[in-house]
Amino acid sequence: MNELKFKTNINCGGCIARVTPFLNKAVGENNWKVDTSVADKVLTIANEEITPVDVVKTLKQVGFMAELLS
Repeated sequence: MNELKFKTNINCGGCIARVTPFLNKAVGENNWKVDTSVADKVLTIANEEITPVDVVKTLKQVGFMAELLS
């Protein structure tokens, strides 16, 4: 399965709680995770049907940013 990785500003458990319903709806439960222990707060998505643009739009709805990592 393809993985998309994004640099985000999701930096704590409260932030994760805010984005959870939106990301679960967009990519499916258990198809994403955020590593808040690294400086870039990397969001990893394992879903072949969503585009990077859709991920950015989804997070923007909740007030967060995401930048695709190459």
